[in-house]
Amino acid sequence: MDEIVKELRRREFARLDAEGHAYLDHTGSALYPDSLVRAHAELLRRSTLGNPHSRSPTSRLSTEHLVHARRRVLEFFRADPAEYEVVFTANATGALKLVGEAYPFEPGSCFLLTADNHNSVNGIREFAAARGAATRYIPLGADLRVASMEAELGEARPGTHNLLAYPAQSNFSGVKHPLEWIALAHERGYDVLLDAAAFVPTSRLDLSRVKPDFVCVSFYKMFGYPTGIGALLARRESLAKLHRPWFGGGTVRFASAQNAVHIPYRDAAAFEDGTPNFLALAAVSAGLDFLDEVGMERVSAHVTELTALLLRELTALRHDSGAPLVRVYGPSSTEGRGGTVAFNLLGPDGAVVDCRLVEAAAAEARISIRTGYFCNPGAAETSFEIEDEEALRCFEELKGDDFTLARFSVCLHDKPVGAVRASLGLSSNEADIRRLVEMLVALAARVAPGRRVEV
Repeated sequence: MDEIVKELRRREFARLDAEGHAYLDHTGSALYPDSLVRAHAELLRRSTLGNPHSRSPTSRLSTEHLVHARRRVLEFFRADPAEYEVVFTANATGALKLVGEAYPFEPGSCFLLTADNHNSVNGIREFAAARGAATRYIPLGADLRVASMEAELGEARPGTHNLLAYPAQSNFSGVKHPLEWIALAHERGYDVLLDAAAFVPTSRLDLSRVKPDFVCVSFYKMFGYPTGIGALLARRESLAKLHRPWFGGGTVRFASAQNAVHIPYRDAAAFEDGTPNFLALAAVSAGLDFLDEVGMERVSAHVTELTALLLRELTALRHDSGAPLVRVYGPSSTEGRGGTVAFNLLGPDGAVVDCRLVEAAAAEARISIRTGYFCNPGAAETSFEIEDEEALRCFEELKGDDFTLARFSVCLHDKPVGAVRASLGLSSNEADIRRLVEMLVALAARVAPGRRVEV
């Protein structure tokens, strides 16, 4: 393990060991470094910051922080400011909604997306349908990858607006989908919406080399603090295609109640609703500085090393019969994947142990993991081999306020509808992985009394 990363664990994340935590939910949120919070608190203590929608001295200082943060985001992602703009949002979901509600879908156009997508991307299909556009999903193989994007794309209908959406890294399986798809999609007549929320915390996204039309990120997933700020990075020419169905404070130059007219801004300001989170924006610049000081290459190498260890440990677990203790969903090696690993605990007969039992045992051991389907139904349905017709039947039977995943599983003849997700980041170490493995072994012994579990 990198000595610099070891020192960071001791200096910036000492609270983990002091409180006995094993934190394995970095896809949910990164952990903030201690120095970032202290530096931001000191900035707030020594500064007087006002609402930036003014020309007062305190407002001008807030505006300076806003302008610097915008410039710093472009620098971090190596995006040419002549080509890209930064729209600050509440989170990646907010950035996705901006694109979905304003994209010029029309009859004859297509919203194409991989089955592996977060629900905040899946939800864009509602905007597409409302405007008469078709939605089509690209299926996943057993390895949770797309077999051939070239074959799936085809040619977009000329003269219409078409959008391809996919995650640079799956929040379910950790699969890294090729960034080369972006140029291919452009050649076939598609704009590209890249969900980079799970990718950029541990991998470099270089917008001088790849040119998606729209990119969404959440900064708390990158460096833990502040929450409540994300961004849409958009090519200027692509942002100009969007037509918002609404306007609000800060998005217009002028609005009249008397004549029901308004003059919208034409740049990022047209998409930043209301007052930005101006007190927190300075921490975004400092957080990006922190990642640059550590080095994204170092972060990526560290996470890849730990992911390889986690996969080796999980796939080596066996019951005394030799049957596997764990089923990993998606790739079983680090090739083309990030530090997110989804799996289920298996009984000696191969039956899936309810992931809620794993979650409860982890909580008891002060291990933070995630269970469920992680707002990614397409990857989950592929992983659990749920048939379309069977799932639809159960949905129709159970839809409404009485719907629960537990009842859904029963309707599906006890097929799993949730998994366990362990995800790694800069603050993770080998001891965290050992604790997870030990917990799984102990739990397997409890749910299968009298059976020895081999590590």
